[in-house]
Amino acid sequence: MMTKIFPKHAIKWLAVAALAVFSTSAIQAQRIAYVDVNLVLESIQEYQDAQKELDRIAAGWRQEIAQEYDVIKSMYNRYQAEQVLLSDEARKQKEDEIMNKEQSVREMQKEKFGPEGELFKKRQELVQPIQDKVYEAIEAYANDRGYDFIFDKGGAAGILFANPRYDVTSDVLERLKK
Repeated sequence: MMTKIFPKHAIKWLAVAALAVFSTSAIQAQRIAYVDVNLVLESIQEYQDAQKELDRIAAGWRQEIAQEYDVIKSMYNRYQAEQVLLSDEARKQKEDEIMNKEQSVREMQKEKFGPEGELFKKRQELVQPIQDKVYEAIEAYANDRGYDFIFDKGGAAGILFANPRYDVTSDVLERLKK
């Protein structure tokens, strides 16, 4: 009798729809938020002081390097003025001195400002502990308020917090083993 009122395929679709309604009500929505980490860091006096210290150190090193380039420039100017009076051997020696001095200054620049240079290390020493405090505060906030994901508004850091229950890394690794 029921099939006369509802066709068989309509009953199946009705059952699927009812199942979908019941299952979606059981699923809790993920809570997502974002934080402007740069704004947070810039509002911390300790971070501002660390940035000023890094700027002061970098300015001193830039000045030191600029002075070394001035020495190279004067060496080159002296060489230009004297080169007509120099023997081939003396000219070659002066050119080598200038090139060695340039190489030395480039090395100094790399030591101070390179990816693993002194400024990078100093930044980690001064800024990293402050950043760690901020990330710990974000994680604590997320756990207290029930957030599943918190993103960095600037996008540089990407995800700042992710609820571990959404980590499917082991599932993907397991699937790769098959």
